[in-house]
Amino acid sequence: MKKIFVTLFLILFASAVMAQDVDYEQIYRDLPLPTHEYVHGIDPGEFYDMKDTSWSPYPLFRLTGPLFFKTITIEPGYYLLTPREHEGKWYMLFKVQGKIKYIIPVYERDITPEFFYDENLPKPKLTWSQRVHIKFLDFVGKHFQNSKRKPAPQTYLEATDLDNNFLSLVVYWGAHRYYMIFRTVSL
Repeated sequence: MKKIFVTLFLILFASAVMAQDVDYEQIYRDLPLPTHEYVHGIDPGEFYDMKDTSWSPYPLFRLTGPLFFKTITIEPGYYLLTPREHEGKWYMLFKVQGKIKYIIPVYERDITPEFFYDENLPKPKLTWSQRVHIKFLDFVGKHFQNSKRKPAPQTYLEATDLDNNFLSLVVYWGAHRYYMIFRTVSL
């Protein structure tokens, strides 16, 4: 029993130490500027993401002040954030009206915790008639196979203000989360 407690204590202590030793400034310096562009600023994977949904499955990011990534200045506005892989590296596409405006590298991609969306996304408050309508649609979808539609991936955004004018942006999209780092002041 003592071995279990000692092992748990060491795991918790090691994870706490690892969580505090993130050097965001070094991560920011090591990230390369993206060198690729998309033809006419169109995302080739957008059709496959949107073919089964009625609206855009990408999270909408409202930016009220400029963000900086090395020589790229992201102006204030509304952006659809889309993760894409290019030559083995992950990038976040900032899109306006379906066109790619900025491409920012992702420094880490990992799996979203299992019950994250259940704990963090609010449940919709439905009226009686809306609940009846949803149950009817669920019944039809359950019994008629050709009427099924895949649900849009769940999304969530998390922004954290860090020391030395850094901003960490975490985009949860479906089963993965993507970490990006920006500066709030230009160098």
